Amino acid sequence: MPDRKKVLLRLDPAVHDALARWAGQELRSTNAQIEFLLRRALDDAGRMPKEAGVIPRRGRPRRSRPEEDDSAEEPRDGGTPGPAEE
Repeated sequence: MPDRKKVLLRLDPAVHDALARWAGQELRSTNAQIEFLLRRALDDAGRMPKEAGVIPRRGRPRRSRPEEDDSAEEPRDGGTPGPAEE
């Protein structure tokens, strides 16, 4: 992955606090929230560069779902089969 640019950003403390709260609610860092919002603004304005990469996913990888096997499925009502169902 290419190196990421480091930028010093000066914000009003109230704006930073609001961004930090919003980021926390969306389970992002404040930095990731700022990048997310800047990318959305660029995209909405039609100014997103074609060569811009995707935002890298951070954190633990998602667990893959085990393949579903219909043969091992329990009865849907959760009970055991009755005499007519045997």
